[in-house]
Amino acid sequence: MARPTTPLLTVDCVAFDPRGRVLLIRRANPPFAGRHALPGGFVDPGETVEAACRRELEEETGLTAEDLVLVGVYSDPGRDPRGPTVSIAFATVLGPRRPRAGDDAAAADWVADWRSRTLAFDHSRIVRDAERAIRRRKRIASRQATQRAGRTRAEPARRLK
Repeated sequence: MARPTTPLLTVDCVAFDPRGRVLLIRRANPPFAGRHALPGGFVDPGETVEAACRRELEEETGLTAEDLVLVGVYSDPGRDPRGPTVSIAFATVLGPRRPRAGDDAAAADWVADWRSRTLAFDHSRIVRDAERAIRRRKRIASRQATQRAGRTRAEPARRLK
C-alpha cells in the first residue's frame, strides 16, 4: 500500500508573561523572513507535540515552559506558503524572564502591542484564541477553588438551649 501524502505537522507556542505581553520572534528565514511570529516549528519523528512545543520555544527563545494549555488545531491548507501544514498550538504563562534569540529566530522579545504587528502565518488568530483559552482556564480554576473552599469550610457550631 502506498504511503498517503499528508500535511506536515507543526507546533506553535503562545507564551504570555504576567503583564499579558506575548513572546514573539522575528523570523530569520523565508517564508515571512523579518516578520514577527510565534515560536514554533516542525515536529520531529518520534516526538510528541508537547515535547516539540517545549523544544521549539527553548531553541528559539532560550525559555522553558512547564504547563501547556491546548489552544487549538490549525489546518487551513493555505496557512503556510511552503505547502500544507497542520499546527497544534499551545499557550503557557512564563515568569518575567528575558528571551534570547536562537536557532532560526533573528530576534525574540516580549511584545505588548502585538495587535499592531502583522504576524506571520495565521499567528494573529492563534494569539487571539490563546487569550481566550487562558481566560477560560483561569475562570475554571477560580470556580474550582471556590467550590473546594465551600466544601472545606466548617459548619458554624450550633448553640445548645
